[in-house]
Amino acid sequence: MSVYTSVGRDELTAWLQPLGLGELINHAGIAAGMQNSNYFVTTAKGRFVLTLFERIETEALDFYLTLQDHLAHHGIPCPQPLADQQGRRWRLLAGKPAALLSCLPGTAEETPAPAHCYALGEMLARLHLAGAEMANPLPNPCGAAWRQAVGEALLPVLLPEERNLLAEELAFQAAQDFSALPRGIIHADLFRDNVLWESCTPRVLPAGGAQLSGVLDFYFAGEDCLLFDLAVVANDWCLNGATLPELLTGYQCRRALNDAEIAAWPAMQRAAALRFWLLRLEVRHRPRGGEVVTIKDPEHFRQLLQRLRLAPEPLPR
Repeated sequence: MSVYTSVGRDELTAWLQPLGLGELINHAGIAAGMQNSNYFVTTAKGRFVLTLFERIETEALDFYLTLQDHLAHHGIPCPQPLADQQGRRWRLLAGKPAALLSCLPGTAEETPAPAHCYALGEMLARLHLAGAEMANPLPNPCGAAWRQAVGEALLPVLLPEERNLLAEELAFQAAQDFSALPRGIIHADLFRDNVLWESCTPRVLPAGGAQLSGVLDFYFAGEDCLLFDLAVVANDWCLNGATLPELLTGYQCRRALNDAEIAAWPAMQRAAALRFWLLRLEVRHRPRGGEVVTIKDPEHFRQLLQRLRLAPEPLPR
């Protein structure tokens, strides 16, 4: 989340009026993430998150907001968009499509324990199962075709070592056939900063002392291999594979992986690392202006991709 578009108090007050939330008390920009402009908004009725969508087509925006509403009604703790009396979940604000969503409790966990990974795996499987009930999902906006196109476009601007690694990985991924793997709606961006936890008594969660209270930022969601989502999570939450068994156990208590998914795991982990390396390279080499913008270092995912290439981490059969 970042702030690319500034919003004044008067225009926000007018925009909020159809939602019937009472007086606007304050609003403040959120300086994290990379894609949209975000604000905490406090009114007489409580605290919310305002998102202005910088580059999302309206068809995709309708899908993302409908998805969050659908998942919230199926017990997934995600932000729920507020609708006005005409049923609109978004309207223009400062020239951009904007939506107001519920603000969930909790904080991110930077050093997850095994119990966090188990709980996250279980929730991810529930998300996949709930998403299967939605008809006509949009494709993953950063799927295989996006990775190939963006990767090829970035090759000329990279240093020789990066260029060689990227060219080899693009060729490797182009040779993979994931068409037989189970597919459905995936979150595709479930990093540690997109999951919230609330403290609870040790008797509730002995190893972690926290309860999963929120899943954020669905604006990369779409239809793709379910295994890709699991790989994205493993690459961020299970450094060096230390807590991967707990993540997998939690996930498979709801949805078991099949033999094809287990065999595809090493290549899928590489595809997930490639996707975020490319995203961060694109932001570095094709930056957009903004008032408060977070630019994340692509080096982490270059190193991860290199490690996964040299030392694949197969799943146990």
